[in-house]
Order: sequence, then C-alpha cells, then structure tokens
Amino acid sequence: MSQKIVFTNDIAATLDTIVDEAAPNRVFVITDVNVDYFVLSRLSDCKTVAGATRIVIKSGDINKNVDSLSQVWKQLCDGGASRKSLIINIGGGVVTDLGGFAAATFKRGVRFVNVPTTLLSAVDAAVGGKTGINFNGFKNEVGAFCEADAVIISTRFLDSLPIQEVKSGYAEMLKHGLLSSRDEVAKLLAFDFSHIDHELLLSLLTESVEVKRRIVAEDPHEQGIRRALNLGHTVGHAFESLALKRMSAIPHGYAVAWGTVVELVLSHMQMQFDSVLLNAVADFVRTNYGAFAITCNDYDAIIDLMHHDKKSHNGELNFSLLSAPGDIHIDSICDAETVKAALDIYRDLMHI
Repeated sequence: MSQKIVFTNDIAATLDTIVDEAAPNRVFVITDVNVDYFVLSRLSDCKTVAGATRIVIKSGDINKNVDSLSQVWKQLCDGGASRKSLIINIGGGVVTDLGGFAAATFKRGVRFVNVPTTLLSAVDAAVGGKTGINFNGFKNEVGAFCEADAVIISTRFLDSLPIQEVKSGYAEMLKHGLLSSRDEVAKLLAFDFSHIDHELLLSLLTESVEVKRRIVAEDPHEQGIRRALNLGHTVGHAFESLALKRMSAIPHGYAVAWGTVVELVLSHMQMQFDSVLLNAVADFVRTNYGAFAITCNDYDAIIDLMHHDKKSHNGELNFSLLSAPGDIHIDSICDAETVKAALDIYRDLMHI
C-alpha cells in the first residue's frame, strides 16, 4: 500500500504542501452539494481549494452513478484536465469512490488526493484504493483499484456531522476491530455515542485505519486476505440493494453493522465463533443502529442479491467469516438454507 496517509487537523497547510510537491498543471476539487455548502467554507485558508476548478455532484449514494460520473468526466474535459493535473476529492464515500474512479479512468489515469469529511469515508472508502459506482441496481458494480497519492484524515469536520453519520463510520471501525483482536472489539463496544469523546475517537480511528492498511499492504488487489475486509458486506450490500429497490436508501455503515451481525451468526454456525461475543455485538448494534426490517418473505430476494456479490465466482454464497476475532476464514461458502437460518437468528437478535 503506497499511498501516503496523514492524520492531522491542519488540513489546509497539509493539502497545500502536498499540492506544491505534486506540481500539477491544473487542480480540480470534486465534492458534493452538501460539502460544497457546509464544509468548503471551513477551508477558506487553503490556497489550493481557493484556486481549484470546482466540480460539484449531487449528494447521496443514489447519485453514485453513471450520470454523475459522466458529468465529472465532461467538466474535467472542459476544464482542460490532463495526466499532469491533480484531482482532490473532498467529501464522504460517494465523493471519494466516484471521484477516485473518475481519476482512474480519465485520460487513463490522473493523480488524486482524498480528503474524507465523514468518519465512514475516513475509515473505509478513502483508504485502500477501491473506487467505483453503483450500476444496474447493484452496489459498486463498476470500478477499479486505484490508490490516491495521499489521504488526509482529520476529525475537524466530525463535529458538524449528524450522529447517524458518525455511527455509520463507526460500524466499519467495529469490523476492523473484529479482524484484529478481542481487546480491540472490547474497546469499540465500550464507546458511548451519547457523550462522544473526540480524542478517544481519533485514537480508535487511527488504530482502525492501521488495521486496514496492514491488510491492504499484504493484498492490494483483493486476491486473498484483503477479502477479510468484506466481513459484513456480503449481507450488508444485499440489504442496501434491497433498500434501494424499496426506494428507501439506508446508510452504508448501518447496512454493514446489520450485515456483520448476520455474518457473525454464520461464523458461529460454521466456525464456532463465541456466542457470548456474538450477543454482545448484536446488543451493541441493536442499541445504536436499530434493525433493518425483513421478513421471511424477503429471504429469496436477499439471497439473489448476494449472488451478485463480487466475491461470488460461480454464483455461490461466499463470505469472510471468523472463528474468533482476528482468526479469519475467507472464501467461506454457505448454502441458501444456512443463510436463511442465519437470517432467522438475526431477526431474533434484533427483536424483529
């Protein structure tokens, strides 16, 4: 993993230094309408942002699509972008995913920098080199592996986020804790969202990003152990796609939290994952995230959506499961009846 990751609250000076070192012929800032209105004014002291050509897309995961990507490509073209230019993606996961994919594909590759403004994008989308868009009703169906030159991670903007956004990012941190150790999970389960300690959150965030950085460095193109980072995502993405079909989008992190519970149930069923810890995680998720409401009538649709998961090579239901925190089993195949049983237990744990 070659990308530079900088933890700092002095975003303006850091960004200006990175851009000066890159010496681009043109700079473009890609952001969305909410970040453009609420956040960029807080970077008024940044000469890079002030002098850049700004490209603003619609906000929300529903707009992470071909139309928005085409709009970005056109504005890059109209603005004279070349392979010597630099793109700066400032925003949440929609911006860093779509902006990174635009950079990876325009002129066959333009350098870019990610400045995540949400906890979710800081811990997940902005780091690790995955870019892409939703397509044909499926999450992240089209994309490319392409690392940002640098990622600037800060807690400067978190105080302006709704609590739902903070929780959404925290779900990915919980996933990283499960991929690390029981001690890390215990620390994460003890976090109090009613009285957020930002210094503690930054410390936990730094540890979480380090877990992802270690895994990505070992497997940058997801040929092996990096698939562990999909814990919670096979089911979570299916929940997200089902919600989109219902015309009622759900936050990605919430879907991951609910998907993690289902996949820990599968881990218990298949790998004897500790039931006490499973219940502790389920209690934490139910208390802080509520539940994604499903009935047994939804099972076939959810399983059909899982068949489109990128880990599925021949239509099988492929998961990353755990026998214990940090003890990872990628390419764990489960049959449909086992998944349906896990969904039954999920509904019991979530009090649905």
